[in-house]
Amino acid sequence: MQFVGVHSTGSGPSSARALRDTDTKSSAREDYARFTSVVLPHLDAAYNLAHWLTGNRTDAEDVVQDASLRAFRAIRNFAGGSARAWVLSIVRNTANSWLRKNRPTVVVMVEDLEAVEAAYTKAADPDGETPEAALIAKTDAECLRAAIAALPTPFRETLVLRDIEGLDYREIAEATEVPIGTVMSRLARARGRLIATIGGKEAD
Repeated sequence: MQFVGVHSTGSGPSSARALRDTDTKSSAREDYARFTSVVLPHLDAAYNLAHWLTGNRTDAEDVVQDASLRAFRAIRNFAGGSARAWVLSIVRNTANSWLRKNRPTVVVMVEDLEAVEAAYTKAADPDGETPEAALIAKTDAECLRAAIAALPTPFRETLVLRDIEGLDYREIAEATEVPIGTVMSRLARARGRLIATIGGKEAD
């Protein structure tokens, strides 16, 4: 028996290509939607961190642009949790790569930092109310900014993430890829150096 006027649909090279194109467009829309919800709300924090790390508005914008592209490409790897920490981790890594390429002498690391930090890991909670915290709070903004900018990179980024961006220890540990104990010790050391710098300037 012969059927007249019946055409094959959904098969053949053209149909397969059409399905692939549809899937690709759908995936792209999903990626963009996820990027919009996960990354875009944290662009201000991303810029602030990049600015603190590069010390320059134009360079910070370049870093954030590159970091945003990296985040979009990796958006499917975001498995939930703190989107803010995930985004700032990408910004941090992008900024460090940018600094190594463009200003290698600026990337200052503390020698034997982990060994030094071990002695401070069990120190008192760096978030505790102290006279030092009060001193930081009343310090002139420009003086404070200069003192923070002078900190070694590991201390500066930890201080910025905690005291300026408001991340908790777990989020900072995730963003900087170090243990929570290291985060606490870096923060304590950063605040200690900050107080020493501010105190020295006030004495002058």
